[in-house]
Amino acid sequence: MADLITQLRSGLPETAVQTDPDVLESYRYDRAHFCPAGVPAAVVLPQSTEQVQHVLRVASAHRVPVVPQGARSGLSGGANAVDGCIVLSLTKMRRILEINPVDRLCVVEPGVINAELSRAVAEHGLFYPPDPSSWEMCTIGGNIATNSGGLCCVKYGVTAQYVLGLEVVLASGEVLRTGRRTVKGVAGYDLTHLFVGSEGTLGVVTQATLALRPAPKPPLTMAALFPTTRAAGAAVTAIIGSGHVPSLLEIMDNTTIRAVNEVKDLGLPVDAAALLIAQSDADDPAAHIAELARLCRENGADEVVEASNATESHMLLEARRLSLVAFERLGTTLIDDVAVPRSRMVDLMDGVAKIADKHEVMIGVLGHAGDGNMHPTVVFDHHDADAARRAQEAYGEIMELGLRLGGTITGEHGVGILKRPWLLQELSPVSQRVHAAIKRALDPLGILNPGKMLEHA
Repeated sequence: MADLITQLRSGLPETAVQTDPDVLESYRYDRAHFCPAGVPAAVVLPQSTEQVQHVLRVASAHRVPVVPQGARSGLSGGANAVDGCIVLSLTKMRRILEINPVDRLCVVEPGVINAELSRAVAEHGLFYPPDPSSWEMCTIGGNIATNSGGLCCVKYGVTAQYVLGLEVVLASGEVLRTGRRTVKGVAGYDLTHLFVGSEGTLGVVTQATLALRPAPKPPLTMAALFPTTRAAGAAVTAIIGSGHVPSLLEIMDNTTIRAVNEVKDLGLPVDAAALLIAQSDADDPAAHIAELARLCRENGADEVVEASNATESHMLLEARRLSLVAFERLGTTLIDDVAVPRSRMVDLMDGVAKIADKHEVMIGVLGHAGDGNMHPTVVFDHHDADAARRAQEAYGEIMELGLRLGGTITGEHGVGILKRPWLLQELSPVSQRVHAAIKRALDPLGILNPGKMLEHA
């Protein structure tokens, strides 16, 4: 181990290699503290692609695992350390290298914070749409690793749709450059999107070329309260089925509404079964919001509030942004992100309510109603072994329910450690074999983020 540390330090600045036990402890976990995590041999904080290459070459020579990390805001244990590994934290690589208004692209390092990029491109009249709820802390590299989504996915899509090209350091230390800067391009295999969502198991992203859009108009927001989840689901069906494309369409169930009210009194009725929040950045957002409000009323909404300005819009959206904070105040959270066809969203919500009753656990359901990506959140006391067991069983049943409804076990959080057992249910044997072959081709020693996604790969 001493030889490993010596070789790491030989090609890096003195402060880039950390071995202090307290520092090592602080880098063991992402936000999935209930998932297992090992103790790293070292934490390395490179500041350039060349330094990342050095780390991968040393790791390959010693056959030491490397766990890439960003802001550690992930929720599935994908950035949790393994024993004796090198934690490769990319948070020091946070330069915005280029913003090009004509080509509508930017070039960034992986440690750039999502919100900082959004604000930087806004100064040029541009817009980077992917906006995870953790956008004030999560990094672009982490977003790419898990193919993150966000609140505006219903209109603008997820991270993969904005990644034009990547610079990736392979396990061998070689640099692979993929993709393009052009609007169109189909030369060769689409290697760029092979790495998007790969959770650091195939290579380490050190630079990304991202597509941008013209900045939209300031949005307006609407909130509708429903007496049943089925009525809320009918409103979503009516909105999408009528051809409307809101820039945001979120839902919260009664459990979530009550939890948020305990954090901040927003005046949300505690007897409402569901709260639907819609936002529009159309050319005439007021007219569009009025039309969405009409559809909500026609489908059984008890109350509809339409914002008339940005301040009111922010207040209406605050309830959704407070949801995770509210649940974390009540206990340990197991946050799911199953995605189902939009037509099966209500079946998922009703099924989750039955699972909560069966296992006698609190489960709040919120999520992206516009694209069917829901976040059932199991809240429990991790000090209570029986409560933890029931929570884990409920969590697993939610994922199995999502698969039965024609969905997927993860829409944007990734597989990590948490969802690995269920990935084998979703992928066919042929798909598993192809995954394993790709992993062996790019990481023959198996040193990149081992134990994540497909264990046997």
